[in-house]
Amino acid sequence: MTTKDLCRAIDAISARIDENRDALVSLDQQNGDGDLGISMSGGFRAVSDFLHDSQETDLGKCLNRCGDHFNEAAPSSLGTILAFFFKGMARSLKGTETCDAARLAEAMRAGLENVMAKAGSKPGEKTILDSLTPGVEALSAHAGEGARAAFAKAAKAAREGSEGTRAMKAVWGRAAYYGEKSLGVLDGGSVVGALIFEAINDME
Repeated sequence: MTTKDLCRAIDAISARIDENRDALVSLDQQNGDGDLGISMSGGFRAVSDFLHDSQETDLGKCLNRCGDHFNEAAPSSLGTILAFFFKGMARSLKGTETCDAARLAEAMRAGLENVMAKAGSKPGEKTILDSLTPGVEALSAHAGEGARAAFAKAAKAAREGSEGTRAMKAVWGRAAYYGEKSLGVLDGGSVVGALIFEAINDME
């Protein structure tokens, strides 16, 4: 992956989020404030615009700026979490201009670790981590099979992880106020995580 590949991936993710914007809003209205689709659409579009204008080839520097742009354009808890994810990846890839699937999985794992350290959250708490974590683990486990095969496994794992949030009780955000009522409801953030992997997997 180079910064040009990153731009293509973000474009694909941005388009997938836009396609699912209304569904994300409806889902978020069940246990949240209903702005999930709007904030995520704005965040990924801002990152896409930045990457199209950027001449930077250092993946670390580029991802760090992606985090800044996402955080500014998506002022929400999930926006902050994804900014942490970008910045964790950025530190891992500092000084790197290209990486393979295994190195990308390592960087994404660093992104997850940054989220958990900064936000204090972990898998099993009905958040985006419940789809991102199994997705990254699958990407890492299957990286030796090549990027296409690895992302296919990652997308499947992320979607299954998201579906698993129906059985979880919310710990964070407005959804936590609903307590037991959050059981049986799909977590919107976890759906965003699944859409990220699915969008990359479906790239030509």
